[in-house]
Amino acid sequence: MSMKDQFLNSELWTLTVGAAFQRAYLYAVNTPDDEKKKFKEATRYYIENTILPHYTAGKVNEENHVKYINELSDFTTSFSSIFQKGRMNFGISQKMLNLYLKYQWCKGAIVEPPHFPVDRIIQEELNKVARKNKLKAKKIEPWTQFKDENHYLKVINHARALSIIDEDIKGLSPANIELTLFQRR
Repeated sequence: MSMKDQFLNSELWTLTVGAAFQRAYLYAVNTPDDEKKKFKEATRYYIENTILPHYTAGKVNEENHVKYINELSDFTTSFSSIFQKGRMNFGISQKMLNLYLKYQWCKGAIVEPPHFPVDRIIQEELNKVARKNKLKAKKIEPWTQFKDENHYLKVINHARALSIIDEDIKGLSPANIELTLFQRR
């Protein structure tokens, strides 16, 4: 890997962690910064060396993608002492993995991932699309509280359903729907 790629991956990782941990209140009170740093380094290594190769090798299906999110959450239990609830839950894990995959896809390092990072912004954007098409908006759930894939998959499937009827996102995959609707606030 070139120095440019190493630099870019480090910057993308920093952006990923910042976005995944915003408003998450993940760490236990008084967790030392060096413990947080060890966790972030180990998690980056785990994602880049255990999970990412599946996406580099080819298209990952939805079932395996959800499995990798759960595996990431399980991995974080080895750092249970630094977390308020002993681990990163599904919601924070999906945001971290999906955002890192999105960045890797956009820079051309992997094939298109099956999903997008589910957060409040994409839920609001999907609701705008629903209302534009005279459909009822879905309840927005706090992604930082997702314990499992249930609400997460509801958001993904809502995006798929909207891509059947909305002209602006018609026929797009979930990852491309999010890129189309994404706006930095």
